Amino acid sequence: MKSSALRKFRVVFASLLIISVAFVFLDIRHMIPESWVTGILYIQFLPSLLKFINLPSLLASGFLVVLALTVFTGRSYCSFLCPLGIFQDIVNRIAGIINRKNRKFRFAIPYTITRYSLLAITVIVALAGSVLMVTILDPYSIFGRMMTYFLKPAVVQGNNLLASILTRFDIYTLYTIQLKGITAAAFILPLFFLGLTGYMAYRHGRLYCNTVCPVGTFLGLISKVSIFGIRIDSSSCTRCGRCAVACKSSCIDFLHESIDVTRCVTCFNCIDSCNDNAISFGIRRSGKMVDGSEEENSKGRRKVAAAGEPEQIKKPVQAGQSGIGESINEESVDNGKRNFIFNSLILSATFTSLANGQDAPVPTKASTVRENREYPVCPPGGIGQEHFNDYCTACSLCVSACPTSVLRPSFRSYGLDGIMQPVMDYHKGFCNFECTVCIDVCPTGALMPLILEAKKLTQIGKVKFIKENCIVETEKTDCGACSEHCPTKAVKMIPFIDNLVIPEVEEDICIGCGACEYACPTVPFKAIYVNGNPVHLDAKKPETGTLDDKVLEEFPF
Repeated sequence: MKSSALRKFRVVFASLLIISVAFVFLDIRHMIPESWVTGILYIQFLPSLLKFINLPSLLASGFLVVLALTVFTGRSYCSFLCPLGIFQDIVNRIAGIINRKNRKFRFAIPYTITRYSLLAITVIVALAGSVLMVTILDPYSIFGRMMTYFLKPAVVQGNNLLASILTRFDIYTLYTIQLKGITAAAFILPLFFLGLTGYMAYRHGRLYCNTVCPVGTFLGLISKVSIFGIRIDSSSCTRCGRCAVACKSSCIDFLHESIDVTRCVTCFNCIDSCNDNAISFGIRRSGKMVDGSEEENSKGRRKVAAAGEPEQIKKPVQAGQSGIGESINEESVDNGKRNFIFNSLILSATFTSLANGQDAPVPTKASTVRENREYPVCPPGGIGQEHFNDYCTACSLCVSACPTSVLRPSFRSYGLDGIMQPVMDYHKGFCNFECTVCIDVCPTGALMPLILEAKKLTQIGKVKFIKENCIVETEKTDCGACSEHCPTKAVKMIPFIDNLVIPEVEEDICIGCGACEYACPTVPFKAIYVNGNPVHLDAKKPETGTLDDKVLEEFPF
């Protein structure tokens, strides 16, 4: 096919895809049902592969679809389905608006040693049992961290600003959302890759995809045997060079009428730019496509340099430029699920305002005994720290989706292998007894499916009490906030002195939700805290019911 409609279709489809994926991370009002999230992320290659290894099923077979698509059409995944790849196209489009030279490319030799070395290291480290390289280099996870740690805070601040303006006119359609801070160290990795991918895209188009990204390199190997691909008709080609100028992958050697299929991302820009209709997309023919070997492309580069750039390259005809669509159809909403999440968000958003007017005692002395947390607490569904660390790619979707903001990116909690993987931070929030959002949205299987009833009996950690920090002990004042807000009553109050009562813990029925730790008013160290279980256990069924609405409304913060 030679029609420029191919490129237009790619632009529209890619636009809808990146808007959908971005909205999954930026959905601050939780309007998208979890089942939709699963569908939107189904096609992401590495998350789907990890989920299939962990939980083989058709719902985790998206990577097989990508492989089949690559066999038929080459690396079209990189242009149509990879949000980081589409993000790079947006950056390069912006670069072209700023300076048109940034949208003019030329054939370049591939960095073969670099890209295959990174792919080999990623595979070897993964086979050794670590997802460190996958966490660092997975394109979907890189994009997810960009959305969560850079764009989402801006969206929240914009929402809060607009909400404050509307309330002045007695309009309460929007509500203020509390934005809890994240340690500066957690921004290092997302900031680095935002800068790296952004700079490469701004100056060199798809250089990151064809040099660093292991998914792109692997799919490039598969594309060597692809059935369909970009092809050049020698009888029509005038070697004007317009296709090479338009190729953001820098993989078209127009002097030799050859295309490096391992780097071609099937963007169709070359078809749109060719005035001679010499380039088309169809069944591949041998003899005019190369596999990206260093020797062949080095020869081509030397010949191009010897021949000099033709006049047509210096002043190319304006090629079609990729862009991002402006609209997306409004998605339907699961009202029941939306209402639950909506109410949870209101609850978490009001914690700070409630703190200012609470009647709970305010400590006058700083606590002195540090919490002895031997193990971090990983989310429910993680089975245990080892399983969770083996499958989580730190995409941060659960961090973004958590309605109580208890999940935070780790920097040292799990060690180097678990960098950026989410950990429960009960100083910032608590795990809602009635919530399974993180489990429902996890795309890799790091958080295994758990029904709500099973989650309520999964012990992710055990409660520990430090009497020396408790204000009942240190200031001889009444408190009991921890017991009031424990959903399983693993914390209860027993007689102390002078009609005072003090907490006592029952570890067997504790599920490690952290409501007690979050409620505890002592600073900087809590009088009660949760120590993580290296392997999640079954908690004993509590005698009391679940945390009722009245208790939630009277949360001491």
